[in-house]
Amino acid sequence: MKCPFCFNSDDKVADSRVSKDGRSTRRKRQCNVCGKRFTTIETIVVSSPLIIKKDGRRESFDRQKILNGLIKACEKRQVPYQNIEEIIQSVEKWIEETNLKEVKSDDIGKFVLGKLKNIDAISYVRFASVYLSFKDINELYENVSELIKKQS
Repeated sequence: MKCPFCFNSDDKVADSRVSKDGRSTRRKRQCNVCGKRFTTIETIVVSSPLIIKKDGRRESFDRQKILNGLIKACEKRQVPYQNIEEIIQSVEKWIEETNLKEVKSDDIGKFVLGKLKNIDAISYVRFASVYLSFKDINELYENVSELIKKQS
C-alpha cells in the first residue's frame, strides 16, 4: 500500500478491524518512511451487475457515485458518515443478493430513498430532488407534503 503523503510503499499495519457485516476490513497503517498514519478499507470484489441508466445506457456499478450523491444530499446536516456508509453497504448487499446480471438505476435510487427517509427528511428531499428529477415546484411540494403526512 502506498502512503498517500510520501507515496512510499513501506508501511506497517497498526490495527485491523472487520466490519459488522464481515464484508470489509478497516486497517490503520503507519508509513515507515514519513511516520504519518492513514486508513485503508479492504472490501471483497464480486463481479457486480451492469446498471441500466434512465436513458438505456449500461455501465458498471460504481459505489462512489452513490457516495457522492449521498454526501451532497447530507451536506450541512447532522448525518454521521457511518450512516451513509451503511446505506451504501446495504445497497451493495441488496444488489449482490438479487443475483441479476442487470439492475435499473431507478431501483437503486428507490432503495436509497427508502433508507434515507428513515435517517433525515431534508437529506431525503435533497436526494429525491435530483433522483426523481422533479419537473416543477408542484411535484416537489407533493413529495414533501406526503413526507410530512407520514411523519405526523
